[in-house]
Amino acid sequence: MSDTPERESMDFDVVVVGAGPAGLAAAIRLKQRAASAGSEISVVLVEKGSEVGAHILSGAVLDPAGLDALIPDWKEKGAPIDTPVVSETFKVFGPAGSISLPVFLMPPMVKNHGNYVVSMGMLCRWLAAEAEALGVEIYPGMAASQALYREDGSLRGVVVGEVGIGKDGQPTEHYQPGMELNGRYVLLAEGARGSLSKQIISNFDLSRDRDPQKFGIGLKEIWEIAPEKARPGHVQHSFGWPLDDKTGGGSFLYHYSDCTIALGFVVHLNYRNPHLYPYGEFQRFKTHPEIADLLEGGKRLAYGSRAITEGGYQSVPRLAFPGGALIGCAAGFVNVPRIKGNHNAMLTGMMAADAAFDAIAAGRKGDVLDAYERAYELSSVRRELRLARNVKPLWSRFGTLVGGIALSGLDLWSTTLFSGASAFGTLKHGKTDAEATEPAARHRKPDYPRPDGVLTFDRLTNLAFANTNHEENQPAHLKLKDPSIPIAVNLPLYAEPAQRYCPAGVYEVLEGPGGPRFHINAQNCVHCKTCDIKDPSQNILWTVPEGGGGPNYPNM
Repeated sequence: MSDTPERESMDFDVVVVGAGPAGLAAAIRLKQRAASAGSEISVVLVEKGSEVGAHILSGAVLDPAGLDALIPDWKEKGAPIDTPVVSETFKVFGPAGSISLPVFLMPPMVKNHGNYVVSMGMLCRWLAAEAEALGVEIYPGMAASQALYREDGSLRGVVVGEVGIGKDGQPTEHYQPGMELNGRYVLLAEGARGSLSKQIISNFDLSRDRDPQKFGIGLKEIWEIAPEKARPGHVQHSFGWPLDDKTGGGSFLYHYSDCTIALGFVVHLNYRNPHLYPYGEFQRFKTHPEIADLLEGGKRLAYGSRAITEGGYQSVPRLAFPGGALIGCAAGFVNVPRIKGNHNAMLTGMMAADAAFDAIAAGRKGDVLDAYERAYELSSVRRELRLARNVKPLWSRFGTLVGGIALSGLDLWSTTLFSGASAFGTLKHGKTDAEATEPAARHRKPDYPRPDGVLTFDRLTNLAFANTNHEENQPAHLKLKDPSIPIAVNLPLYAEPAQRYCPAGVYEVLEGPGGPRFHINAQNCVHCKTCDIKDPSQNILWTVPEGGGGPNYPNM
């Protein structure tokens, strides 16, 4: 590679990595501040998806607080938000029925009055148009593959757009070395378990004295249902079946205004049983009489999956580092009991943008944006996460019914009524999700029904509805630190759980004359990052493929 062409470079005031709600909010805010000050600021935003929104997957019921703060007249401007929440239910599912929990007893935080059922993919496309109208340069299909540092160790930029490396790791005739995008500050908005964010957190030791970040895997399908079954603006969340009491998670069901629904299932990745198959649990959930009846006569339109940050208050790393900052789910601002984080992503993007704008106006570059840290400490984002800080640990320690519903509900009422005070103090998360995985010999194999092709589907059939694709002649972006570990360690100890925790069938154990071998179908990857999180040996490293690769979600 030493003979490859030198990269060209471009300099900006701010480089933003990731065109999700946090990155777009930051870019828009920077331009808004410049317009108000009568000054100029150059902002570039890069996105690894083929277009803005292509890699966005969220429930989603949107708390409009972030959007209200960013673009107060979003309704008049025609934001694609037209389905206010008009009713909601909370249910505990059993194999054949359910029990509805009284909504009036729920802590105010988890109620959804004033929120909207949205497609975050469509909203991000709209935000991108707003950003471009303000002068933000947006480059989709540009994966940020490498961090660049100044001599003093501060982050100065990223490498984007490197393409044309063959499977053998050598440049092909189509090789392009990419470009260096340098900024006085770099804002990382890659979402949960971003590859550069992970490096930066480690390099600058940003998680020192914090709890480990926790995650869930969210699986989602969009269905068109019979018109007589549609309930525009209805929101339903459930706990219980098909998960056992020791496995955290639940479902969401959101009705849009056009006879479509978002149907999703979340499994907390600290599950112990390596035989567990999150995708299989989602498909089994759809066989519940209430869900099967809703979907009967309907049509599946889309499928996708994404990791979700769940650590909350205890796991938020230091946000600012020399030359840049973590915003949105790159830092982990999801409120687990609310199942919401988009508003917090936007608000933290705006806070970081304000800090960067003021620093640039003062002639600074490459230092630590301490003003962002201070803004977060005083923000509604921190207050909200602090109120909910014990929900995830209680769920993990005491199970769904006791910890997930009873104790966490009481704790939320306590923190809400008594200014954050809790009888539990602040509980710790303990192990990482990878460390929570126990040997397969301690657990039974769940029985998953065969897909029927009407209501339930195998992974590869469903994968076609994620529209995922990668350039085939490129090195696998899923790297094994030690190629021997899957068969030598993970298979005998954990029944190689990568075969099951991946929602896209990327990983297989194939039998052959020489015994079992581990095979990676990188082409299938939907960029959920679950493998990087859950592998019990922490042997899989998720890196970015060529820009534009991965899923192409139209409306998730």
